[in-house]
Amino acid sequence: GKDSYVDKKDAGKYIDTIQKLLFAGKYKVAEKLVDNKVLNKRLSGGKNTYQMLGNLFVETPNLDSVTNYKRELDLNQSVATTTFKNKGVTFKREYFSSFPDKAMVYKFTADAKGKINISTWIKRSEQTKIIISENRIEFSEHVGNGHGVTYHAIVDFKTKGGISKVEKEKITISNADEIIIKVVAVSNYRGLDPEKESNLVLNKIENTSYNELLDRHVSDYQALFNRVDFKISKKTGEDFPTDVRLKKVKKGISDNYLTQLQYQFGRYLLISSSRPGTLPANLQGIWAKGFTPPWNSDYHTNINVQMNYWMAEMANLSECHEPFLDFVNNLRKKGRVTARKTYNSRGFVAHHTSDVWHTTAAFGKSRYAMWPMGAAWACEHLFTHYEYTEDKEYLKNKAYPIMKEAALFFVDFMVTNPNTGFLVSGPSISPENNFLTPAGKKATLNMGPTMDRTIIFELFNNCIKAAEILNTDADFSAILKSKIEQMPPLEIGSDGRLLEWAEELKEAEPGHRHISHLYALHPSNQISKSQTPELFEAAKKTLEGRLSHGGGHTGWSRAWIINFYARLLQGDKAYENILALQRKSTLPNLLDVHPPFQIDGNFGVVSGITEMLLQSHNDEIHILPALPSEWQSGSIKGIVAKKGFEIDITWELGKLKTLVVTSKLGNTLKLRYNEDVKEIETKKGEVLTFDY
Repeated sequence: GKDSYVDKKDAGKYIDTIQKLLFAGKYKVAEKLVDNKVLNKRLSGGKNTYQMLGNLFVETPNLDSVTNYKRELDLNQSVATTTFKNKGVTFKREYFSSFPDKAMVYKFTADAKGKINISTWIKRSEQTKIIISENRIEFSEHVGNGHGVTYHAIVDFKTKGGISKVEKEKITISNADEIIIKVVAVSNYRGLDPEKESNLVLNKIENTSYNELLDRHVSDYQALFNRVDFKISKKTGEDFPTDVRLKKVKKGISDNYLTQLQYQFGRYLLISSSRPGTLPANLQGIWAKGFTPPWNSDYHTNINVQMNYWMAEMANLSECHEPFLDFVNNLRKKGRVTARKTYNSRGFVAHHTSDVWHTTAAFGKSRYAMWPMGAAWACEHLFTHYEYTEDKEYLKNKAYPIMKEAALFFVDFMVTNPNTGFLVSGPSISPENNFLTPAGKKATLNMGPTMDRTIIFELFNNCIKAAEILNTDADFSAILKSKIEQMPPLEIGSDGRLLEWAEELKEAEPGHRHISHLYALHPSNQISKSQTPELFEAAKKTLEGRLSHGGGHTGWSRAWIINFYARLLQGDKAYENILALQRKSTLPNLLDVHPPFQIDGNFGVVSGITEMLLQSHNDEIHILPALPSEWQSGSIKGIVAKKGFEIDITWELGKLKTLVVTSKLGNTLKLRYNEDVKEIETKKGEVLTFDY
């Protein structure tokens, strides 16, 4: 694929002038300069987009008396099923997508012999090359008129009984007892030969029975899915369709079973879209419809891709985190060029949007694009993965070198604010908000917005911690420590809210969907009730202010609010926002809607619910920190805390009943429940049981 986004030539020559203009309060002049001299346009007209593979049409003739039509997705097995009755015969279609065998497998059956009749064909684009034989459709293309990858796909049909023939570019199968369809597809994204490789993948499973493929798929999936069990609902109600449940919730009832389902659906989606060796889940996960999905199904690094992965470690899906960690590593090559060309700085940098080509350039409009924090925020995930696993090899060879290089950029990039004497970054923004200038004009660029400061503070501190653990790089740590000392403190405005920008400015949209200046509360942990009580109260006010002006109107924004309220230890408020997510931002199939469909809300609600029941920042494990009164009794088993503790919690009538802690690494366990705090030395593999 060709790069749609490149760094603007000579951008670096203007940074100094832009910084001076911003310090002088000449926001609009600076913005004009940034738009003209620093930001590029999207060069390929949106050709670089993630796409569906194609449409496989299956037409069934003479379905004139269909009854009992039912579609279901079994989250325990990751198998979708459709059943219906027609003229006294019950038809069943099962579908699954197998990670171990790299294939999609469908099975069509009926409860009477010789009753399956279908015609089937592939549709994609004008450029698609399609070859049809009586038991195969092969199709291939150089995507985007030769702009993107080339791929080769094979749809393979095996029938029992009946006749298969090719007519009018379709395969028609008549009077069959059973049909098994296998779909494989390979692109050259990782340098493979698509045609050769897709045939190899198919040959491997050509003679494997459906049941064997199903068993391999289910055991691979369950190895991840079955780690966590979550119950907050007495009733099972599986026979009650999800869309009907959701309608009732939208009309005003609450349904704990739906919440439980939404939680495990989020885990299912991450398992199904992010595995070692794949690309990370994008804005739509992997579920793009058509050829022009919203925002190209890119990676938006100003919250969306990070939110996809907040849940990974805590919901016991550490392996599913890996594609994102690899992605951050892969941003370095272009990110170094962007750092040098756009900012005259060492290290590496990335802006608000990236894609599968690991683009890092700044493009678009100031309001969202003039934001050099994408890589730095993503680096939080590298250190988080270490905090859960304590894998020192990984820290040494992978995480720390990437974090260090991201930090080096800010060592060079930060400048002293002549008005305050503090070190700040910029030109930057508070994603994607505007403020009003003293003259009442809308502006967006600023030196040292609060979010910049909190992300850099966290990155520097994580680098210092990592260097200490690895006993390395004392000189670099000393530089970072001295920079931290020169950075401004977090400040509270005259109305008791946290400042969003370096000085007190009025927001143009007080109900803005991004709540960027609360980064210090979540996902970071620079604000907490015990360590920073004043800032904790200011964060509460900030959130209430956003919500009172209509904040949380997008699915992902609402999901972030659930996480914020969990950190503010307000379980009932977190719960209210789960309800709001269900009522305002959830589609009938439970996918999250921005609008349009965007998957981050599905993932963000999982981390939010987990943090309502368990938190492990601030060096202690806090049990039931934000339990809402609506979840009177329940249990969650298999969730994970930092320092390698796996935890099962059962509660009754709003109170903790039993707690089982498995120490995977043998660390000291610091436990908190309400005001009860205990510290226990553990051995690796030890299981501790507590009754309350």
